Amino acid sequence: MPDFLHLVYLVPLFPLLAFALIVFFTNPNKQLSSTIAIAAIGLSWLVSWGILGQALAPDPVGGKDFKPVSLAIPFLPTGATTFSLGVMVDALTAAMLFMVPFVCLMIFIYARGYMNPPDLHTDPRYSRFFAYISLFACGMLALVVADNLLLLFIAWEIMGLCSYLLIGFWYEKPSAMNAAKKAFLTTRVGDVLLFLGMLLLYGQTGTLTFADIFKANVIEKLAHTEYLWGFSAATVAALLIFAGAIGKSAQFPLHVWLPDAMEGPTPVSALIHAATMVAAGVYLVARTMPVFAASGLEGSQALLVVGAIGGFTALFASTIAVAQNDIKRVLAYSTISQLGYMVMALGLGGFVAAIFHLLTHAFFKALLFLGSGSVIIGMERGHHFAEAGHGGGHQADAHPAPFDPNDMMNMGGLMSRMPHTFWTYLVGSLALAGIIPLAGFWSKDEILAHAFEGFMKEGVISLPFVAWGLGTLAAFFTAFYMGRQLGLVFWGQPRHAAADKAKESPATMTVPLMVLAVFTLVLGLINLPPNLGLSFGGFLHDFIGEVFQAAHLEFEATPFNFIVAGISTALALAGLGAGWMLYRNLPAGAPDPLAKLPGYHFLKNKWYVDEFYNKTFVALTYALSTLSGRFDRAVIDGTVNTIGEAGRAMAMDLKDYFDTLVIEGAVNGAGRLSVGAGQYLRGIQTGRAQNYLLVVSLSVIVLGGYRLVGGSWELMLFGLVVLSLVAFGAYVFSKATR
Repeated sequence: MPDFLHLVYLVPLFPLLAFALIVFFTNPNKQLSSTIAIAAIGLSWLVSWGILGQALAPDPVGGKDFKPVSLAIPFLPTGATTFSLGVMVDALTAAMLFMVPFVCLMIFIYARGYMNPPDLHTDPRYSRFFAYISLFACGMLALVVADNLLLLFIAWEIMGLCSYLLIGFWYEKPSAMNAAKKAFLTTRVGDVLLFLGMLLLYGQTGTLTFADIFKANVIEKLAHTEYLWGFSAATVAALLIFAGAIGKSAQFPLHVWLPDAMEGPTPVSALIHAATMVAAGVYLVARTMPVFAASGLEGSQALLVVGAIGGFTALFASTIAVAQNDIKRVLAYSTISQLGYMVMALGLGGFVAAIFHLLTHAFFKALLFLGSGSVIIGMERGHHFAEAGHGGGHQADAHPAPFDPNDMMNMGGLMSRMPHTFWTYLVGSLALAGIIPLAGFWSKDEILAHAFEGFMKEGVISLPFVAWGLGTLAAFFTAFYMGRQLGLVFWGQPRHAAADKAKESPATMTVPLMVLAVFTLVLGLINLPPNLGLSFGGFLHDFIGEVFQAAHLEFEATPFNFIVAGISTALALAGLGAGWMLYRNLPAGAPDPLAKLPGYHFLKNKWYVDEFYNKTFVALTYALSTLSGRFDRAVIDGTVNTIGEAGRAMAMDLKDYFDTLVIEGAVNGAGRLSVGAGQYLRGIQTGRAQNYLLVVSLSVIVLGGYRLVGGSWELMLFGLVVLSLVAFGAYVFSKATR
């Protein structure tokens, strides 16, 4: 049997190779490209579950005594040391490797049918889509297995890039293009702060490797080093890291990008907003939990902020979901809310409860997103048949506006037309609503029970009490909006010709739904409360509860609380019942029954948070950019252009002056000198042989004289002067006697 623990580096490598193969070689062949992508994530899944199997094996390889395995390579010289990048497997990694590659595999298989639906056109960028999601899977898997914050951040940014590419995949639509930019820019806010947190940790500890940071002496130093405004280095670093998680996991106030991200293909919604990208923020906080709890689980200022934001987000997003009509936007706000539960649990010290809900939520939320995609494809096919059979039959009903396959007001009666989608969607909805015995009940109630337990210890005026109250209210709204969605989509009569003609999705889409539904039914068994007396109770807690032993950080198991479970279950049943009563037979063209209630438009408009941002931050940014542009054109460009013009003018004048006096003067002077020298020297060119013979004779006499005087130039000069005088005298005498 292979040693899977030491093959962990292959887990992100397979999807990366698939991305490269599709981009460089198989892009023209759509089916081959999708096959390569599915095969690659399938191999990652097999290796991941092999790793999990070894981690769970009897001692000494696994179990409670499972020792982390780390593989590192030197990456960057840092003075006297070398920074290494590597991968590792500990209990938390193994738990994530159980979920991430398997859910990704189901989504990849589903996407093959979604991007090439029956009766409709194959997406022209089919191969590109599978290349993008392969790279995205590589990023998420690398993040899970990273043994240091630098590699985690690299993988984090790969996911950010891929989310931009996938959300804006249909970039010819302005809404998709804008949603991609909004997601990219919003998450960058958190990413910058996360990077600052990494720099702070490196400056304080000299390392970014988890095993080194989580040593007890290092954590103690961070907790007792005053860094900023009286806060410790651990608190500041934790809050900066949490800012990154707020952006990536779409927590208030950086949640605004996620609902708009529904513009991407539905498999993207499932991949990014259920199993991977948004879960990365929760995983980041869980992975760096010792830094957050450096001053203790109960006395941590950072965890107080984490719990408060998580609890508020859980309720805030669930209220918005009740007034949305887009089937995917309801699930988007549901995701924000459920992530709020996880963040709230981490803030309360419920590390295992948060990871438990992270795992179960990935399965049932992926199921719901993929189910919504199946509904959308069914509606599009129904619209196609209605158009073909009735020449635009949808114009005859109460919705003359352009057809929107995502609008739940156009649906109804799909239970009988899409039975496989309905039954699997029902399982996911009940799990999300927290109905026993589905997985969502056990994981959500463990969070609420943990908060209630803290409330009983600390009293009414405490974060646990507030968190329990917010989470309990959110449970009611969650059940209500899922009951509303089931009523609008599947019950009653079709409210549009497209719904009347809707067809069940192909097996490539429905089989993954069935597999995910099975896991949604049974996954709660992995961490049943230990006080129920079952032999396998608390299994997940036993496995990951001691993952931070090196930092002396341990988590107690949360017992089952019948009061908490009873209240949340009663509220869940009440919410589902209210949704069923109001929406099971809503007629075509009828307004939303909630529209009569005060505050409905406040919820429908998402608490006007986007409008507030547009009027403040966006408007301020636009005003500053406009002002900067005008300042640049008027002052900066004006100054530069003025100096340039002055310089050019001076250069032209100086050029003329220098050219006339120096360049032309030198050239003309050299010409005149040559002409004058020529005129003077041509006088010796007489053409008479005796003159030339005289020159030769004089030259011989001079040279001979030089030799006679022993090479003395002084005597030679004296001799020439004497000879010149004699010659001049002879010349004068000859003229006189002539």
